[in-house]
Amino acid sequence: MSNIAPTRTTQKDVLVAVGCFVTYTDTKIGKTRILVGQRAGSHGAGTWQLPGGHMEMFEDFETCAKREIEEETNLKLPLDDIKMVTVTNNIMHAEKRHYVTIYMSCHIPEAAIADVKVMEPHKLQGEWEWLTVEEFKNRKPLFSPLQKFVDEQDLTFLE
Repeated sequence: MSNIAPTRTTQKDVLVAVGCFVTYTDTKIGKTRILVGQRAGSHGAGTWQLPGGHMEMFEDFETCAKREIEEETNLKLPLDDIKMVTVTNNIMHAEKRHYVTIYMSCHIPEAAIADVKVMEPHKLQGEWEWLTVEEFKNRKPLFSPLQKFVDEQDLTFLE
């Protein structure tokens, strides 16, 4: 994520963020796994998130997802493989924040998971983790925009 996040009292406009379901098929168990990490040092600290971040001016959704994922995880995703899933409107009254979150998805080869590293340790508690869809649905607490996505969307695209 870039460093343009507003402070708690300064957000005056709706901001746009991109979160990406980076997945691979675990051949040992024949199930899809999803990349998640636990937020640190920002609103939602301690909650679980997807890799992603703020959209920059004149950036398209796929380019934003590709850039943010590389900045955060070291994964270099093929732009053509990144697809849009949906958009959520996230009004966070307690945090005095309002985001529109664009959810993207990219399925990677299993061998690529070896490239994943924590590139921004000040923004992540611990390491990136690969969860099965069932583990993901049960992971708590999720970052509020991601929880809204889980509550409102059909997750079969992940399986």
